Amino acid sequence: MDGVLVARKPAGPTSHDVVALVRRLAATKRVGHGGTLDPFASGVLPLFLGKATRVVEYHLGDRKAYRATLCFGASSTTDDLEGELTPSPGPAPDREAVEAVLPRFLGQISQRPPAYSAIKVAGRRAYAMARAGEHVELTERQVSIDRLEIASWDGSDPTRPIAVIDVECSAGTYIRALARDIGEAVGSAAYLGALVRTASGPFRIDDAVALDDIRAAASDGPELLAALLLPIDAGLDHIPELTASDADVAALSKGQFVRATAGLPESGPIRVRDTSGALVAIARSVDGRLAPDKVLVGAAVEAAARG
Repeated sequence: MDGVLVARKPAGPTSHDVVALVRRLAATKRVGHGGTLDPFASGVLPLFLGKATRVVEYHLGDRKAYRATLCFGASSTTDDLEGELTPSPGPAPDREAVEAVLPRFLGQISQRPPAYSAIKVAGRRAYAMARAGEHVELTERQVSIDRLEIASWDGSDPTRPIAVIDVECSAGTYIRALARDIGEAVGSAAYLGALVRTASGPFRIDDAVALDDIRAAASDGPELLAALLLPIDAGLDHIPELTASDADVAALSKGQFVRATAGLPESGPIRVRDTSGALVAIARSVDGRLAPDKVLVGAAVEAAARG
């Protein structure tokens, strides 16, 4: 069970719940994920099994895409539907007013994370402090938004209009905070009513596997569950690759440096394959030699698994 499983998380369970389920179904402790989704959110949750857990770090900066439901006319203590709502004293906006402010949020922007977040303040989680009634002031962070468009508008209740928007953004962007800030920008208030992650890096929702389908495949045997997995380096096509000789693969498997071929990038990771095409390591070029960073074959892998 080595590879990437692109799961389609439903609303309700936590991301950790989904990881725990796949650990049990795949009978392996080595499962990681490519970015937490809040319990009420659904959509793409890439899971990395077995040896694939060693490449999760190369996906942490993957850009994300969401379909978000913004509810205007009220603010929330958590910036989403799970918090305590307070009606806005000002009039609710119309679609034209919202469309007019969206360009302000495109490009590189400063964003204040929600008080109810997992960010640590002096060693404590912000959400724990907020739940205890403590004032939480989080430092603004830089995020980038490439796309921000209204997909649909429901103005049937003019005091509580609802906008569904499509967002493409950098990793680390809080869509709850974006909803809050758009509400403030139109002189009203807004909170996040629903959220679907439609893409995480190269992994798209149309290719994601529902949990029921994952359960069904596991019940029919490990072969069918394994058939749902993408290769270990799925989504890493932007990382250059080379084919190593059998002797070089043997050396890399022991953590040894080997002579690099000409034309390799001077910085950044390099995917190394053996002559059969199997991924054997993620390496980098150091002084004309290939230095293994992540070894996926041999004794080094077994030692990491035992650890």
